[in-house]
Amino acid sequence: MVCFGLPHPFPSKHNDGVVFQETGPTMVGDEYSDPAIMNYLGARKTTMLGNNFSEYHVDDSPRLVLDKLEKIGFRVVTMTGVGQTLVWCMYKETDCIT
Repeated sequence: MVCFGLPHPFPSKHNDGVVFQETGPTMVGDEYSDPAIMNYLGARKTTMLGNNFSEYHVDDSPRLVLDKLEKIGFRVVTMTGVGQTLVWCMYKETDCIT
């Protein structure tokens, strides 16, 4: 997924139909995601057998994840489909000290 490595969470969901009618689980981050945001989303960190990396998942649908992230200041930058997976890249403005 092209969003791995970015400092922003991104929900993704396999596309078996209209995304807003789907349910979770939804992958919301990788092992380097901000623990405070993952806690806010209620995400659990999992490592699939055979993988050498972890991912965060929630039981919520992508729509609910996007709604929660919007409430804390994130906005969608771009969205794309990769195979049968949908990926949203998110961004949040931060205060910069100059």
